[in-house]
Amino acid sequence: MKTTLDEMQAFVTVIDTGSITAAAGQLAQTVSGMSRTLRRLEQKLGTTLLRRTTRRLALTEEGALFLLRARGVLDAVASAEEEIAARRTHPAGRLRVNAASPFMLHAVVPLLSGFRARFPDIELELNSNDDLIDLIEQRTDVGLRIGALRDSTLHARPLARFALRVLASPAYLKAHGRPRQVEDLRQHSLLGFTQPESLNRWPLRHPGGEDWEITPALRASSGETLRQLALAGEGIACLADFMTRADRARGDLVQVLVPHTVQQLQPVNAVYYRNTELAARIQVFVDYLAQALQRAD
Repeated sequence: MKTTLDEMQAFVTVIDTGSITAAAGQLAQTVSGMSRTLRRLEQKLGTTLLRRTTRRLALTEEGALFLLRARGVLDAVASAEEEIAARRTHPAGRLRVNAASPFMLHAVVPLLSGFRARFPDIELELNSNDDLIDLIEQRTDVGLRIGALRDSTLHARPLARFALRVLASPAYLKAHGRPRQVEDLRQHSLLGFTQPESLNRWPLRHPGGEDWEITPALRASSGETLRQLALAGEGIACLADFMTRADRARGDLVQVLVPHTVQQLQPVNAVYYRNTELAARIQVFVDYLAQALQRAD
């Protein structure tokens, strides 16, 4: 578009006030500056919009048509600005959230009832993926990431930290015995991740250090799959508190090697691209999660 909003505003203000001088005063410009703006607008459009006499200004036929369209454009911009301003105080619109399946199921979903009651005009779209995704490519507003962050182009907001525990079901321990020393794990069925390999180093203190690299008898890409396998008595797993809190409270999973466990807190961050002011719907969602997760931690 060749014509600028400032030029449209100047033209409409001249018509509404009845003179260039009055329009200049209303828009805090000089009379000469206002005249130059009108001339520039007419040059861009290649037509005369106003006929100037010593007494008054008269619209040409083209000027009347342009005035009608310019008012429509300015009104639309004003409406858009008012709508965006309203969203700052009453957040609305679609919010696309991505997280690993276990975190979505066990940490996010239980909090959504309260969030939706507080912000009913935000339309949530939840996507689960156990692999990292490109937020822009997948049209995602905010991603929830567990562990160390790799992408430095993303803005990150810390949400919570969760401990890791080595766990097994009572049925498995009854059948195979409880490990007493870290080295005893070599005699057990260990449940580990397909990737990354760093998740197969458990926070256990032993003569060689403070993490124990396991050789899984069974691997899975999702922590939720490993949780289900542990509950089914298929072996010992190392899982984050956010997905096993209820299991431990019921006694369905039992922590082993407690004296040898090193406290290792796994960070959870909300990540998003932030080039300008953060949209209100993202801001309130991240704030809500941070407060709720810290209370539950």
